[in-house]
Formats: sequence, structure tokens, C-alpha cells
Amino acid sequence: MERYPGSLDEAVDGARQQERHYQLLSALQSLVKELPSSFQQRLSYTTLSDLALALLDGTVFEIVQGLLEIQHLTEKSLYNQRLRLQNEHRVLRQALRQKHQEAQQACRPHNLPVLQAAQQRELEAVEHRIREEQRAMDQKIVLELDRKVADQQSTLEKAGVAGFYVTTNPQELTLQMNLLELIRKLQQRGCQAGKTAL
Repeated sequence: MERYPGSLDEAVDGARQQERHYQLLSALQSLVKELPSSFQQRLSYTTLSDLALALLDGTVFEIVQGLLEIQHLTEKSLYNQRLRLQNEHRVLRQALRQKHQEAQQACRPHNLPVLQAAQQRELEAVEHRIREEQRAMDQKIVLELDRKVADQQSTLEKAGVAGFYVTTNPQELTLQMNLLELIRKLQQRGCQAGKTAL
């Protein structure tokens, strides 16, 4: 006679979850030893235990993989934008050199110093514009990457991953990068939900 239907299944599931939690925690503790001692000290048993709990069902592994793919696509897109700008600048410089050569060839010798001075001013103005456009592009890239980091932090925080929240503090960012590396190493070892190989 069963007084509590499903209670045996729940107990078995609970025991499996506890065993899996222990395996993940043990694997995390092993991986933490590979980190610099300054970061080992910042990763308490509680933090690692909370991280292991967040990893139990495998969802966080999928989230991290998705965030990594989005980051790679973003980086590739930004890199291509920068290459396009550099190519436009190269073409602009070539066209300006060609224009200057043609003008010098058509110029009368007594007007050449005036023409060369005007061309030098034009070249300096173009080089200044190129530097400004490059600086603006680099700022855009940094801002976009900063936004992507904040999105990743927010996503992982909402997923309940220990140690993640939106911050720009370099020490906290490094700690979060180390936590991500731990998650990725666990993933590479095959520690996702349902897999026992550690």
C-alpha cells in the first residue's frame, strides 16, 4: 500500500541530483586548482557549490554555448566593419596620390611649389579625417563589446549562475571570465546534464 505516490521516485531523483551536484562540485574544485592563487581564494566553497547547483540541469551549458556563438558572430562582424573602413581608407589614399601625380604632371614648373603646398595641406586633412574615422570606429567597437559583456553578465545572472552580475570592475570581470572558463572546461569534459563522465 503506497501512502505517498511517487515519493520513492522523488527520493531516487533527489539522490541522483545530490550525486550529480557532488560530481560537479568535485570537478569544479579540481579545476579551480589550475587558476592563479589570487582567484582560488575568491572562489569559496559556497560559490562553487552554488555554481554546481546552477549547472545541474545542463541549461547553463547551453546558455554559455549560445553566448559564445553570439560573441563570435559579433566579433567577426565588428572585425569585418573595421577591415572595410581600412580598405576604404586605402582606396582614398591611392586616389589622392593618383590625383596629386596627375596634377603635378600637368602643372607648369613655376607653379609646382604652390601646388605641392596645397596638396600637402589636402593630404594632411585627409589623414586627419582617416585618423578620426578610425578612432570613431574603434570607440564603436569597444562600446559594442562592452554592451555584449553586459548582456552576457545579465543573462547569466538571470539564469542564476553564481558570481555573475553586471559590472565593469576589472577584477570582477576577470573572476567572471575564470568562472566561464571553468564552465567551458566542464562542458568539454562532458559534464552536461545526464552525463557522468568527469
